[in-house]
Amino acid sequence: MSNKNILHKLRKSNYDRMVFGVCGGLGECTPIPSWVWRLVLVLSLLLGGAGIIIYLLLAIFMPAENARY
Repeated sequence: MSNKNILHKLRKSNYDRMVFGVCGGLGECTPIPSWVWRLVLVLSLLLGGAGIIIYLLLAIFMPAENARY
């Protein structure tokens, strides 16, 4: 799978969401499950806090699952 295909189908999840659906969307378009993305986010928060900046940027700029471009 090429990077263009992953980025093209990257969307926030409407079904697998806890806050904004970012980790669920990452889990749907990559072979890594959403719980692993959530674990990585929590660990990055505990180890320096850069994860919150990345998560907020993804929450703002990732289109919703039902958005069409």
